[in-house]
Amino acid sequence: MKTSFVSSQGIADSVRSHLMRMQAEITKLEKEVVSGRVADSGLALGARTGQSVSLERDIDRLGGIVDSNALASSRLSATQSGLESLTELAQNFLKTMTAAVSDAVDPSISKSEAATLVTTMTGVLNSNLNGENLFAGVNTDVVPINDFFATGSPAQAAMANAFQTYFGFAYTDPAANTVDATQMGDFLTNVIEPQFMGADWTTNWSNATDETITARISLTESTSASVSANVDGVRQLAMAGATVAFFFGGNLNSDAQNAVLKFATSKAGEANANIALVASQTGIIEQRISDASDRLQKQIDIFKGKVSNLVEIDPYEASTRVSTLLSQIETAYTLTNRLRQLSLVNYL
Repeated sequence: MKTSFVSSQGIADSVRSHLMRMQAEITKLEKEVVSGRVADSGLALGARTGQSVSLERDIDRLGGIVDSNALASSRLSATQSGLESLTELAQNFLKTMTAAVSDAVDPSISKSEAATLVTTMTGVLNSNLNGENLFAGVNTDVVPINDFFATGSPAQAAMANAFQTYFGFAYTDPAANTVDATQMGDFLTNVIEPQFMGADWTTNWSNATDETITARISLTESTSASVSANVDGVRQLAMAGATVAFFFGGNLNSDAQNAVLKFATSKAGEANANIALVASQTGIIEQRISDASDRLQKQIDIFKGKVSNLVEIDPYEASTRVSTLLSQIETAYTLTNRLRQLSLVNYL
């Protein structure tokens, strides 16, 4: 029979080594309990690590699109509110102009209502969300609509010059009282309307772009996510208000003023219909974005389920293992302390 020499120091070293391994293990387990995942996915999954990484990358990419869709939805929701305000403005102005054509409204009131329309419309179109102008197209850092009533307004100057060129005298000149309804109607249709519906609009009124913001709402779908102040409905509404507010400040006779009112009434009606059309199209886009986000979220949930099967742990089991290791560590500390107290001196 052979015996081996065993010292208390050797036993203590062995316990200490085991204690260090348990401390490392408990650090790993505590990390797993907090995160709910294995501490080292590469070690746990081996060859399947690439699958886990790929799934998590897809989750991040789809999650980014969902977040982007939420921002686009917020922008479109604010845009819808603006379009509703414009529709209400157009409807109220249309009622006022209809009554004014029948001589039921004093010209000064018509002029005041028109000025209010242009001012309020400008405020709505220049609204912003998170520092981005909603109706500016892709130029979100630029105020879309110029102030028609500002000193040196290019829109007012263009209308005044057009009248001077067409009739040979200013709209404020006493001679303007000689303009009849037919002449005024022809001037509004063939000279003033092109200023709003043509290229002059972006010179005198608008700083917005026709191009709107494009948003990728899924891996395969993109859509417009904004509305430009250059749409026909906005131009027509500005035309209706500006013609009354501007030319009623001149020396037109009642027949010419009535021609202006009829023109403004017609354009307000067209604006109302076109703005409503844009609002409905915007609502359809909002629904597309919502549906796309729902589909993406379902994909994300599926991918998360697959990742869960690969790397997630049972938190209750991990907690139990932590408790067990803590008990073992306490026992090891106690044993180490007792071993250190062993000494031949105590027995001599």
